[in-house]
Amino acid sequence: MTPQELKQQLREQREGMEQNHATRLHRALSWMLCADNYSSDDDVAFVTLWISFNACYSAKEQDGPLSDRSSFRQFVERICAQDADKRIYHLLWMNYSNFVRSVVNNQFLFGPFWECHRRAENYWQQTFEQNKLAAMQALANERVSDLLSIVLDRLYVLRNQMIHGGATYQSKVNREQVKSSRRLLAQLMPVVIGVMLNDQATDWGEIRFPVVDGGG
Repeated sequence: MTPQELKQQLREQREGMEQNHATRLHRALSWMLCADNYSSDDDVAFVTLWISFNACYSAKEQDGPLSDRSSFRQFVERICAQDADKRIYHLLWMNYSNFVRSVVNNQFLFGPFWECHRRAENYWQQTFEQNKLAAMQALANERVSDLLSIVLDRLYVLRNQMIHGGATYQSKVNREQVKSSRRLLAQLMPVVIGVMLNDQATDWGEIRFPVVDGGG
């Protein structure tokens, strides 16, 4: 579904929806629509699509690497379990030979690489190879949530580089990474939001910043 169609679906269902869940989806859709408006600017679109994802995943457990957070792993598992048509699996499969493979094989999108670089250490290489193997095994065995977690963990490193000023706007150095990441998130987010719209019975967790009267 398009962002506009999802927005209309939320509008139709919002009256009977739990308030925090409605707020979460409203926020996620607003940022996805923003990304749609800036589709010609890959940097802005990628950042706003990640904000959309963060609005869906918003939870109190926010510190530390994404891959180490139990709330993140649980969220991805729930999304993949509710994706009855295996749209996420097909999305990753279609992209694996090019983009997903390049992301998994890219050391500059691997968090431990930068940790070791700052400390002049090299233990990241063994972990990196293990992580790549885990991604390939996850794909071969249709363990969608495992593969999606690895891919999103890589994109989280790119997100950190951009949000924290570790990358130049429209830089040629990471241009293909940003373009491909934006395209993947643009296809993934309608699936994620659609799943959450159609599964209101699941406890998606408390939103980190609820609407507070007088809060502006």
